Amino acid sequence: MGLFDFLFYRRKNKDKGNLTAEELFQLEDLPNQYFRNLEQNKQQIGQLFNKSFDFKMESIKLGEKDACVCYLQTMLNMDDLTDKVLNAAQYAANLGPKPNLDTLRNVYFPTLSFEYADTFHKVVWQILNGFAVIMVDGEGKALSVQIGNIEHRSIAEPSTQTIIRGPKEGFIEGIETNLSLVRRRLKNPHLAFESFHVGRDTKTTVAIGYIGDITNHDILDEVRMRIQKIDIGGVLDSGNIEEFITDKIVTPFPLVFNTERPDTVCGDLMEGKVAIFVDGSPFVLTVPSVLTDFFQSPEDYYQPYLMSSFIRIVRYISFMIALILPSLYVALSTFHQELLPTLLLLSIQAQREGVPFPAVIEIFVMELTFEIMREAGVRMPRAVGQTVSIVGALVIGQAAVEAGLVSNVLVIIVAFTAIASFVSPIYNFSISTRLLRFVLIIFAAVFGLYGVLLFLVAMVIHLASLRSFSVPYLAGVAPFTIENQDDIFVRIPAWANRKRPTYLFAKAPIREKGNESPSPPPAKGGSK
Repeated sequence: MGLFDFLFYRRKNKDKGNLTAEELFQLEDLPNQYFRNLEQNKQQIGQLFNKSFDFKMESIKLGEKDACVCYLQTMLNMDDLTDKVLNAAQYAANLGPKPNLDTLRNVYFPTLSFEYADTFHKVVWQILNGFAVIMVDGEGKALSVQIGNIEHRSIAEPSTQTIIRGPKEGFIEGIETNLSLVRRRLKNPHLAFESFHVGRDTKTTVAIGYIGDITNHDILDEVRMRIQKIDIGGVLDSGNIEEFITDKIVTPFPLVFNTERPDTVCGDLMEGKVAIFVDGSPFVLTVPSVLTDFFQSPEDYYQPYLMSSFIRIVRYISFMIALILPSLYVALSTFHQELLPTLLLLSIQAQREGVPFPAVIEIFVMELTFEIMREAGVRMPRAVGQTVSIVGALVIGQAAVEAGLVSNVLVIIVAFTAIASFVSPIYNFSISTRLLRFVLIIFAAVFGLYGVLLFLVAMVIHLASLRSFSVPYLAGVAPFTIENQDDIFVRIPAWANRKRPTYLFAKAPIREKGNESPSPPPAKGGSK
């Protein structure tokens, strides 16, 4: 390839990079106009799909007219196609020698979802989306009927969010099924879903859901704008969408909430948030998100409020333990031994006698070892993953102590830290804790407790600077608002929780009114 050809090729592909899939079809000499001649239409469609083994073109007769049905057999149910389209077309002769396309649809496909395609681009798009396209000789448009997709994974319990009490249903990869799971729980006429197509190659369906008389329209417009601006080759999971709509800032903390649970999405919608569904992904995104969302679970609202409040406080304490416990061990054992009780200090030093490494190297090795075992347990088959993680931790930990590489107290600290990190109900939030823990250990090894305090102050400043769709990430805490304290650190009774979070600026700030605490009946024989 010469230099001119190379530059021209690069320029040509660069120009193509700014075009949509429909516009690329035009560059490939695919005519936009739909022909009335059936043979011309078949030739054009056949040339485009000639290398696809799953593309089929069935010739049929509609009265005296020639017709054909075009479809991708991997995108629809073949039994339904035979029953609803091919068999029905056999009786089209009863409509006369030259039946009209509209009459054919009204008589034989009245219950099927349909669209008309008057351009080749629409025909191709509908074939790719699993429609059966009926082209009739002499007609200036094609009829596309939706038969029914191939089978999806059945609805099952969420795999990443354990449920003790509550609905056991989880989202699947089919967006229609996911939307129906939400519709079944929220029978609200103001619940709306808007669809977009994202991805140059995949044209993935992305839907946003909201309750029109609750959600703030400024937040809704911002979500629409960010999704419409996405320019990506393909969308294979909601995580691809999350990276494009997250505020542009470097942070380990997740700014978009994701869940597999329909009840969580319904609860967020009723608060005034926006849900984002991606076809092919069982994880649904909800925005805006604040820090306290990652310490809450739907089960908090299915159990007595005293128990839920206690568990929520345990989550906050576990987060701090998982974050700072290893760094506190490094700082106290290296710089601030005078802060430890004498007996405890003597016990720790006696256990570390003979350990060849300083405390920071010792804890780095153990933390990294545990992270490797945890990742191995996640990636291995479930039948052996947990066994390998538990047995590996016991064997390696015991062997390291007996070999004099680490101390007993360090094994206890690493194990307790790991257990505390598992308390978080949201997996991607616990990942940020694991990452920050290593940075905090370095600060503790260099500056001692002053470094730990310095890092925590910097982290709080960073959290205060974050925004999620213009909502402060520490909303409810900083800025502090009394109205939002009924569902942050503790949960008040459901009958007393009457207002939606003020930071969402919901159009209907009052969730419910008129409920009171039930009073016990009077004792027998007492006055009424």
